[in-house]
Amino acid sequence: MTVDPEVLDLLRAASTATISTQLFARGLRNTYLVGVRPLNPERARFAGEAYTLRYVPAREDLDRLEVFQDYDHPQRRAIEDVPPGHVLVMDCRNDAHAASAGHILATRLAVRGAAALVTDGALRDSPDIARLDLPAFSAGVSATTNLARHHAVDAQVPIGCAGVPVYPGDVLVGDAEGVVCVPRELAAEVAGPAAEQERLEEFVLGEIQGGAPLRGTYPPDAETRARYERGR
Repeated sequence: MTVDPEVLDLLRAASTATISTQLFARGLRNTYLVGVRPLNPERARFAGEAYTLRYVPAREDLDRLEVFQDYDHPQRRAIEDVPPGHVLVMDCRNDAHAASAGHILATRLAVRGAAALVTDGALRDSPDIARLDLPAFSAGVSATTNLARHHAVDAQVPIGCAGVPVYPGDVLVGDAEGVVCVPRELAAEVAGPAAEQERLEEFVLGEIQGGAPLRGTYPPDAETRARYERGR
């Protein structure tokens, strides 16, 4: 069963900072993918269910260029199997010395309707990927082919991406600041409060810009909240 599109819409509209706060309030402290940044910040907003791909370190006798002649190579198969609206998220063990994907594979993801591409490794052809209509996030860029460092082994298994546990079907949310992972079972619970926090903080920001002091405004006291409610 897919996540309700309305839940995804609410999460997509919230910042990763807001969602991280909502998850922190529920006891989750390790949800933000530290070091994973967007190649195309102006198109970075997304929300979608995770389709995971796991890499282990490469080995010279196995990872030769000819393995890419196999259309069922795990990396190639993952590109073709990601459902529309889902996020391909790669576990590269925080190793950005070699790329985990390039322009052709990212283009195929975009054409197939993927919501985003996320890796804690590197991407190659990064200027071209940045121009795609596909939010793309990585821990770096590298022209080196993935076979130099990475061996794709399996998909749709629990992974660690930038030190954050990601399970298939979890909801990843991205913006210009980065990516946060929302456990699937908390997505609906978090979405509404995240949207409300965004509205309240927009009001508070307006108050601060107008000269209000922090005391009584941030966090808002009863009087400030009453003004906020009247404004709604």
